[in-house]
Amino acid sequence: MLDAKVVKLINEQVNKELYSAYLYLDFSIFYEQQGLDGFANWYMVQAQEERDHALLFLQYLQQNGEKVTLEAVAKPDKEMKTLMDPLQFGFEHEQYVTSLINDIYAAAYEVKDFRSMQFLDWFVKEQLEEEKNADDMIKKMELFGNDSKGLYSLDSEYAQRVYTAPSLVL
Repeated sequence: MLDAKVVKLINEQVNKELYSAYLYLDFSIFYEQQGLDGFANWYMVQAQEERDHALLFLQYLQQNGEKVTLEAVAKPDKEMKTLMDPLQFGFEHEQYVTSLINDIYAAAYEVKDFRSMQFLDWFVKEQLEEEKNADDMIKKMELFGNDSKGLYSLDSEYAQRVYTAPSLVL
């Protein structure tokens, strides 16, 4: 049996990951409306990843015989006016998610829940990648986004991203 605090935090993380999927879906819709199909694709793939992260947390609870409690998923609340806005919001959001993962890890560490810590190791590494990707997108937009050819090149690059399911085995 898992510690009650760890279970509570993981249940909350399921909801946070589903919110992340909604947020990135909203970013995808924004870019689609701007005619930037590549950026839209990048965030659509990101939304799929976040949904799968939620399912991994959910499955972990189930495999440990814990009750899963689904809550309502909040509507994304970011108002996007510029092409840079979703990128900035995405980076800030990934930093927030990192803090949530760290909180769960700290709670598991406190009660010597090594199984949960091992499970969370993958997410700790994943968050490093997520933050780096978000930061890289901002840097590229700052360098090339004000030039139409540069923006076209970035959009073409992001159009190439394909969804790959997480390789974490529970």
